[in-house]
Amino acid sequence: MKKLFSLTISAALLLAPFAYTINAPALKLTVDAVSAASEEAPAATAKPAAKPTAKPTPKATAKPKPTAKPTPKATAKPTAKPAATPKATAKPATVKPAATAKATAKPAATAKPAATAKATAKPVATAKPVTVKENVYKDGVYVAYGNAYSKGTEGAKVTIKDGKIADLELMRTSPKLIDRNVRDNYSGVWVAYGLMKDKLLGKTRDGAAAVDAVSGATRSSNGWKLSVDRAFERALKVKPADATYFTGDHMGIDPEGKYAVFATFDENSLTAVKLYPLTAAGDFVDEKNYTAEQTAAIAAITPALLAKGSSAQAVPGFEAESRAAINAFWDAEQNATINNTSAYIDGFYSSYGTARSVGVERADIIIRNGKLVDVKLYRLGTNLIDRGATAYAEVVKANAPMTAKLLANGSYIANYDEKVDGISGATESSHGWNQAVERAFEKALKVPTEGQYFDGKFAGVDNQSKILLLADIEADEVTGLTLSLFGTDGKLIADAKLTAEQKTLVDQLKAGLLDKGVALADVTGQEALTAAARAALADALANASKVQGEYKDGTFTAYGDAYDKGTNKADVTLRNGKIVNVVLSRVGMNMVDLGKAAYAEVQKAIPQLTASFLAAGTREGVQEVDAVSGATSSSNALKAAVDRAYGKAEVEEAHKAAYFNGIFIGASTDKSVNVMVTVKNNVPVAMLVYYLDANGKVKTPEYLTAAQLAVKSEIESTSTGNSLHKYGYKAAAFGANDAEKAVSAKAVEAIKAALEAAGK
Repeated sequence: MKKLFSLTISAALLLAPFAYTINAPALKLTVDAVSAASEEAPAATAKPAAKPTAKPTPKATAKPKPTAKPTPKATAKPTAKPAATPKATAKPATVKPAATAKATAKPAATAKPAATAKATAKPVATAKPVTVKENVYKDGVYVAYGNAYSKGTEGAKVTIKDGKIADLELMRTSPKLIDRNVRDNYSGVWVAYGLMKDKLLGKTRDGAAAVDAVSGATRSSNGWKLSVDRAFERALKVKPADATYFTGDHMGIDPEGKYAVFATFDENSLTAVKLYPLTAAGDFVDEKNYTAEQTAAIAAITPALLAKGSSAQAVPGFEAESRAAINAFWDAEQNATINNTSAYIDGFYSSYGTARSVGVERADIIIRNGKLVDVKLYRLGTNLIDRGATAYAEVVKANAPMTAKLLANGSYIANYDEKVDGISGATESSHGWNQAVERAFEKALKVPTEGQYFDGKFAGVDNQSKILLLADIEADEVTGLTLSLFGTDGKLIADAKLTAEQKTLVDQLKAGLLDKGVALADVTGQEALTAAARAALADALANASKVQGEYKDGTFTAYGDAYDKGTNKADVTLRNGKIVNVVLSRVGMNMVDLGKAAYAEVQKAIPQLTASFLAAGTREGVQEVDAVSGATSSSNALKAAVDRAYGKAEVEEAHKAAYFNGIFIGASTDKSVNVMVTVKNNVPVAMLVYYLDANGKVKTPEYLTAAQLAVKSEIESTSTGNSLHKYGYKAAAFGANDAEKAVSAKAVEAIKAALEAAGK
């Protein structure tokens, strides 16, 4: 009878010495989240409310609601220095018990009433611990948003422990209320993320409210402070009895991205509603560009929302628009509600459907207020790498309509039991995507379900694609295994075509894995395949885990530091934090792969480094790889590129910044201009301009036109060396004449490409 093994983390830790690094995020079970947007003044037509967001609502900052007593408004300073609580209880001896001991130790003390009085006067301090106020906040992760305006809003994902901020993610959202890349925001906000996070970490509610705003990012700073204050309000063990909503302007978007609603609330009621149509890109439609139908829909639906809110009925003649607007209002109301009862923690989550020998489906989703607000669907092949457009034609065609159905019908998980109908011709993949979304929601639960793993069939592949393993998991135990070998052509070897030796090995590995799990000992003479089998099982367990990993799956492109001959590029494919594919290249100043035109030593180094990086398997492991002799600079640059690729893949960025520090290049569309950008303190500070010939070689000054020299001088002379470069944010063409304008337009293309290469 087969022996079932229990899936434990301790077993996985035995694998640390193996080249396949199966101790990666596979079994490193930590929950994470998402990222940021703009400081510019809102467009006049889009500003929904008169209230400025520069300062938190009076209620939130002036007198934070969290009261020292469970009845929130009873005291002025609820969190009046929770830090004092630990101090008081940590040092009961500070009352000088020694003095008391002395007093009782000396009989003579009774002869001196003054001494007795002194001795008994001090012990009063021992009563302090008894009077320490109870922590009024419940530990947990809370997401809240500041006041909304036309560019989106600020948000904060706050981990509260013992009445203090234990961890924090600051967000600047797009109009769709999804966190954006830092570099997509106003430049004044870029440095504010790190500064504000450092200021707020470890603070109590009162301490956070007292933090100064970052100069140049006042509105965002105050928006973050307000978000944090609201998160504390949501964390109150006893919510305010006299307030339902956060006073202010709150934003909501329907999952399909048709409408944004701005809802203004006072403590207990809705006071105003504004409805805005969105473009396909998720931006506000300019009011002067409204169609007659949009104008009519807004006029008809807005009064219904103001009167009935999320209970409003569809307006006849505007049924589809009404549904979208009501969903958007619901979202705004949830963001405004103090006692938000969503069972889920907002953020990014990813999961898999039922695995098969031909591959599996994956879904990456974003949840807000317990609702699906973004989803991306993938079909993975037998090697568990996204097949993209090479998947079955019917599956490729099914992706877009299935995405739309999930957003429209799968928005509220409470109604998700109905499931989303499958797409004809791709029924199996549709079911897999449904299942992946459902499991991703389960990962987001505030109160996790029992067990470490989902029940079902999960696939795992070692990071060098030697073995595919299908594991049946039930009640945290592997109840069955199927193991297949990949051939040298990258395809699975059919069982009927296995050699007798291969069949024996497969049986040995299956039996060993069922018995010992990832602690399986090497099969003599087959050490590499044994390590691959362990890695494949660890991968399957990671895919089955109910905890979100710290890196997103997918392919991420990044660069090492550049110099005046080009740069080094790495396309890194990750799964569960492990490198499952990597393509390294040496590119010239025109950003084209040099191939055999690269230095001979670099050409020799690239395949060696590719193999070494795959064998290392993890972010940390790659940095331990030795540089290849004769290509030290390129080796180190490629290691840096891999590390930056990991930086792009972080679910929750370790350091939220607009750009990686270093030197990066970009080329114009026609490959005639190259700009080299130096980034310090995560800000572009210096730029050099190069003009290229048809072969991608740098032209010498004597071959440059007057217009080229003028543009070069303008860009290079405005480099600062320590602060944001003049063209480091929203660069635009310039020039005193048409020739200069034409050249500068190409230079700006190159600047934007370089900044994209540098971007996190």
